[in-house]
Amino acid sequence: MTSKKRIFLPIIIIFVAILVAILLGMSRQAPERAGTERLAVLVEYTEVTPQSHRFVVDSQGAVRPKYDSSLVAEVSGQVVYVSDRFVPGGFFRSGEVMLRIDPSDYEVAREEAQANLARARAGVAEERALGRVAEAEWRSIEAGEIPSLGLREPQLASALAELQSSEARLAMAERNLERTNIRAPFDGVLHNRIVTLGQFVSTNTQVASLMSTNVAEVRLPLTDFDMAFIDLPSGMLDDEAGPGVVLSASISGRPVTWQGSIVRTEGVMDAGSQVTYAVVEVQDPYNREGPTHERVLNFGRFVEAQVDGISVDGLIELPRYAVNSRGFAWVITDDSPRVLERREVEVERRDRQSVFVSGGLEAGDKVMLTQLDNPIPGQRVRIAGDNVEIDEDEDFPAVERGQAERDSEANEQGDRS
Repeated sequence: MTSKKRIFLPIIIIFVAILVAILLGMSRQAPERAGTERLAVLVEYTEVTPQSHRFVVDSQGAVRPKYDSSLVAEVSGQVVYVSDRFVPGGFFRSGEVMLRIDPSDYEVAREEAQANLARARAGVAEERALGRVAEAEWRSIEAGEIPSLGLREPQLASALAELQSSEARLAMAERNLERTNIRAPFDGVLHNRIVTLGQFVSTNTQVASLMSTNVAEVRLPLTDFDMAFIDLPSGMLDDEAGPGVVLSASISGRPVTWQGSIVRTEGVMDAGSQVTYAVVEVQDPYNREGPTHERVLNFGRFVEAQVDGISVDGLIELPRYAVNSRGFAWVITDDSPRVLERREVEVERRDRQSVFVSGGLEAGDKVMLTQLDNPIPGQRVRIAGDNVEIDEDEDFPAVERGQAERDSEANEQGDRS
């Protein structure tokens, strides 16, 4: 009997415990369901003010010389002298001898031309003397009017023609002798050397290419929209000043700028890209006349360009992301509670960072800068300094509401600090 009690006693205790747990669970009251509330979103904004703005049009291009000449030999012969700077990258001044062709044959030709000239002059003097003698003899016999042949006028004319021809041949011989010295036609830098010392060259043989260092040019592609914001020169007046241009590039990781100006447009729209090229000139790009620029502007360098544009009044500048691609901006109302209002604006121009609004906004409007995932008109928001206002929402748990209130207090403390 005692053994049976020991078997059933644990079972009874377990059963009673389960029964008590069930009764306690049935008698417990359900927790009160708190009203759900949501905190209005804290957003950033900018208060707009219409102002006058001068536009800057961005473009880019490669630096090139204004003059790029291929030098050719005007006479033939062997190259007997080359300058020490007759190498790619060598600098020359205008009129400086770059190389010389053997002048021996041309010196002989000049001497021969000088001898022929002296002989022609002697022939003219002889014919004039003979003419005077013939005239004196004719008058001594008083035979009437003297004919031109009797005065040796045809012979004198032939001698004068021979003199003129001899002078021309001497001038040509002197020019050919001078052409044995190939000189730089302008201040420039040697781009390519084709001949060298001891080489025989013929007439019209290209010997080198030289790029002028007086002026550099940059061709800037401009769209019709870009040109509407630039006061471009017409190209009809020589002294017409064009807009200033700031060229920039990164050299060894350091930004460098150069100053230039637009002097003309090429006048023909590119059929492929549908752009018009404006030409920027930069004086003394290689600093040969002094420290004109901070750094040398090398030919071939790719540069960014910022062109001074026109000035427009009454524009509002906003970050590019504040206005969407459809031309809408979100404005925060001044009423309490604050809500979002979608406003259609007129965009005057967009650049890489900003958008310029000419209509649709008024002075003092608060344009939202925070990018919400899915803003809707009438959505309640708050800005820094506003009192915390709670939106009731049955689907928003109370514990989350408490966390939102704590976040709001922390944000306000951060704003005050």
